[in-house]
Amino acid sequence: MAEMTVAPVATHGFFLDGKWLEEGDIVDIHAPYDGSLIAHVHCGRREHAEAAIAAAVKAFGTTRRLPAFERQRVLRQIANGIHDRKEEFARTIALEAGKPIKSARTEVDRAVFTFNIAAEETLRAYGEYLPLDWQQSTAGRWGIIRRFPLGPIAGITPFNFPLNLVAHKVAPAIAAGCSMVLKPAPETPLTAMLLAEIIQQAGWPDGGFNAVLLSNEDSGLLVTDERIRLISFTGSAAVGWAIKNNAGKKKVVLELGGNSGVIVHHDTDLAYAADRCVTGGFAYAGQSCISVQRILVEHSVYGKFTELFLAGVGKLKTGDPLDESSDLGPMIRESDAIRAADWVQEAIRGGARLLCGGNRKGSLFEPTVLTSTKPNMKVNCQEIFAPVVTVEPYNDFASALKQINSSAFGLQAGLFTRDAKLIFQAYDELEVGGLIAGDVPTFRIDHMPYGGVKDSGLGREGLRDAIQEMTEPKLLVMNLR
Repeated sequence: MAEMTVAPVATHGFFLDGKWLEEGDIVDIHAPYDGSLIAHVHCGRREHAEAAIAAAVKAFGTTRRLPAFERQRVLRQIANGIHDRKEEFARTIALEAGKPIKSARTEVDRAVFTFNIAAEETLRAYGEYLPLDWQQSTAGRWGIIRRFPLGPIAGITPFNFPLNLVAHKVAPAIAAGCSMVLKPAPETPLTAMLLAEIIQQAGWPDGGFNAVLLSNEDSGLLVTDERIRLISFTGSAAVGWAIKNNAGKKKVVLELGGNSGVIVHHDTDLAYAADRCVTGGFAYAGQSCISVQRILVEHSVYGKFTELFLAGVGKLKTGDPLDESSDLGPMIRESDAIRAADWVQEAIRGGARLLCGGNRKGSLFEPTVLTSTKPNMKVNCQEIFAPVVTVEPYNDFASALKQINSSAFGLQAGLFTRDAKLIFQAYDELEVGGLIAGDVPTFRIDHMPYGGVKDSGLGREGLRDAIQEMTEPKLLVMNLR
């Protein structure tokens, strides 16, 4: 009987100054679903971080001078390149991030959209004419204001959207004419390196984009080096605010965590609201910073809504992310599933009632719904980043708004009501970066301004807003007197 051969596990380098390097330490990338070895990846060291910064500084002399049509061409090429390798990207995301394959395909589609919108915004970076003859002594003078690329940018990205959240750093940087050093998440570097191949093939200048897996210690150089002009970070609040404290004079854009709340008023379509809350609370096992975590339901419809919501949750299938029927895959690490289970049990010991779920098998955690919780329980006041949702009744709309605001976070909130007065009351009073009326806070289309207040971040993403962050205005005054 012939021996069975097993394909060798691939080894991947990192992308620096237009070259693929296989240097530094080797790290193993494992599938969060079953722990199987996916790939070996080279992790750069401090000298590689220094080389990447130097390459970005040098390349900025070229990227800053590229005309808009050339930057647009590169962005279109990248979008087309991602589209042409859609299934390869989706399977890579499903394997290394544990994202269900159908959700992974949606992420790839969004990344194509993100790069295409960036291509359009490249041609919309208009300036301003400024009349300056407002005093007799300034007669004959006028000004123009134009935005110039800021300089080399550091992008630091998380595991949960390993393609599209990288796209939200890279696409506006290219549109603005900035060079970049990207540090992808250690759990999901393969998707970022696949994107680097596409960027290289699109003809972006050598050194204009560098993707290097780095340890947290070595990546600190991106934060402290004065040649980096902006840090764009997406990740946890603790790390984000530490980056801001250590960043010195450079600009910092932070897209951090949340524990998003939804208000369901009695006058809404309850079936639709329940269906959207199921999607918003449990897509990608709740591992999204705008995942639905807290639902407040007007008391007269609380029973009906909860019945509809639990029926929807009961239809979800948890399993292998490569299975087309899976709605939830694993959490990124088993330790995160253990933490979520601990928080749920802590809430139950404090008087909460478990309506469904609560069980863990390895890194898989069942869709879980709690009620009779208290605002100070971890499942409410902290970001659980897991498939756990609390549902509570409210009597007074103003008190529901206060309960949403009681969080240290303020990313997005959702509101289901047909009452325009209540919508605008919520819009005026909620301390969030975005209010989604008629939908869950998990809604995002990639060109809208996106970001939060309080512990949820600083600045905004979304292509036009990110380009604004990555450029700075410069005034030219003309005296023709």
